[in-house]
Amino acid sequence: MTEQPSDPEPRVSNNLLIHTLVQLADTLINDYDVIEFLGILTERCVTLLDVDEAGIMLADQHGTLQVIASSSERAKLMELFELQNRDGPCLDVFRSGEVIAAADLREQTGRWPTFSREALAVGIGSVHSVPMRLRRQVIGALNLFRNGVGMLSDDEAVVARALADIATIGLLQERSITELRTTTGQLQTALQSRVLLEQAKGAIAERHSIDVDTAFVVIRNYARSHGRLLTEVARNIVYERFDPGQIPSA
Repeated sequence: MTEQPSDPEPRVSNNLLIHTLVQLADTLINDYDVIEFLGILTERCVTLLDVDEAGIMLADQHGTLQVIASSSERAKLMELFELQNRDGPCLDVFRSGEVIAAADLREQTGRWPTFSREALAVGIGSVHSVPMRLRRQVIGALNLFRNGVGMLSDDEAVVARALADIATIGLLQERSITELRTTTGQLQTALQSRVLLEQAKGAIAERHSIDVDTAFVVIRNYARSHGRLLTEVARNIVYERFDPGQIPSA
């Protein structure tokens, strides 16, 4: 009797996906810190999906996209570069409200000349961008970067869309869908919290001569281990020169 080949292992772990959904739900139910929530989301995108980095952009009160969360400094810098040059997939996603994927950025130099050139220069080979949208209202974009070329699998694309939807619902949770008018107040608070966190990361990085990604890990780990909000810890670092300690060795 010929042995039938076994089905390939799914790339997306069901257990990890369930754990992620529970963790995000707990974050929303408990003291809600939008920066912590979106930070967890970008981290989980990298863990769950075949991507190397992730970032989230949100529109401010003027309808202008701003970088609000990223899984690494490289992802943040790429998104800032995209915004500064008004050239890249997240801008197209925000305008169209549709998913945009580029399996090979070498083939996108005509579409996004500046973004593609810079992304390739820093080792990014492909991108998958998902709108953060509730019905007709688009409030931002989830951007997924891969070092290699190729598309996400169908299952991964579904998970990416689900995570983007969760982020959107989290941001809009206090507003009734039927009475939804504007989200600029909450989004502006998120943007201000992000600025505070960037200042705290810079302060810890300079204080201990470490890179900003490591500084973020230090701040995040302290906040989680002590049951404190990420924004609260960042505020203490910036305004009270608080030091969370526990700097990882090189």
